[in-house]
Amino acid sequence: MVHAKLAEADIQEVIRQTGIDLSALPPVMSTDQLARVLGISVGALAQDRYRRSGIPYVKIGRRVRYLRGDVAQYLVTHRNGNDGAA
Repeated sequence: MVHAKLAEADIQEVIRQTGIDLSALPPVMSTDQLARVLGISVGALAQDRYRRSGIPYVKIGRRVRYLRGDVAQYLVTHRNGNDGAA
């Protein structure tokens, strides 16, 4: 499965660039789980969803879930600051 391989590569890139280890998270996580890992509030994630910005999510009925691969890809593509060039 190509998508799964890309997601794993993204996860490794997040760990390398940010030090945030998403590999310990389940492939599909709740808002509470993601908020704890990122050190932000559940309300901040809800606000991003309301504004249609932020990390992509999946709705299952009324439940909101985040895919580990989407989180990793979002963190890598939205990273700002020093690119490591000296």
